[in-house]
Amino acid sequence: MSADSPSCGDVACGDVLRARWLRCARRTCIVRGGDTARERDPALCAAGIRRVAGLRCAAGIRYVRGTTVDAMRFFAGLWRLAIAAMCFVGTYEAWHKPQFWTYFTFQAGFVLGFVMLWAGAASILRGVQPPAWLKGCVTVYAVITAVVAFLMMPPDDPAYVPQVLGLMTNTWLHRVAPIMAAADFVLFDGHRRFRWHYMFSWLAYFPAYLAFVMIRAAIWPHSGPAAGGNPYPYAFIDPNALGWTGFAMNCGKLALGFLAIGFVTFLIDRILPERPLLG
Repeated sequence: MSADSPSCGDVACGDVLRARWLRCARRTCIVRGGDTARERDPALCAAGIRRVAGLRCAAGIRYVRGTTVDAMRFFAGLWRLAIAAMCFVGTYEAWHKPQFWTYFTFQAGFVLGFVMLWAGAASILRGVQPPAWLKGCVTVYAVITAVVAFLMMPPDDPAYVPQVLGLMTNTWLHRVAPIMAAADFVLFDGHRRFRWHYMFSWLAYFPAYLAFVMIRAAIWPHSGPAAGGNPYPYAFIDPNALGWTGFAMNCGKLALGFLAIGFVTFLIDRILPERPLLG
């Protein structure tokens, strides 16, 4: 057997051990490095070679896996930037009609767009992601926006609502963006990050929003945005139409519904694995 290309079994020892070379005999395998030499059982020699080869194989797998993770992170960044674009397009009307900022869905959609812009840029540039509490909060209110749009709001009139790429801006803001935000939370976010009290602190926005609507209605009672200059944006929180008892009951029902959505979001976060499902 040539000393220039020795082998232990079927593996070329010189290729694996780089600076050292092995001379394999029938029953011995001599490993030489510098001025020292010692004899090693052939089985131990082969086991060492297999270990080095296994490490090389693992390094290759890590490289492929890292490349896949990078690709998925880039895709997640584009997905989040697309959500941000939908939110900003969806709030287009409010930039021309400031009274539209009274709508809950416009406020929640704009904040969702800002957070998704942050998350998308951080994904692509390997930056700092939004805090778990904030990401969970906008996800909860995105789902609430979709529920309100699908179940409690009348259909939009295409004669009055602008269209972008064949869809009304309200459709982008109230339906498409929230669905994509929920998918982003499930697929691209790390999980098991929410604390149990988040589901209660997420609700802080709701009473703040109600206070904003009530104070604004008291100061500017004919400012709209509803028909006829009604300052209450939704009929289900209009105390003039419902009476204070009906108003209080509706607010209580909404608070319970918001808490339920927050609780479901918290449970999903606890059930899903810690690492993102994609990436």
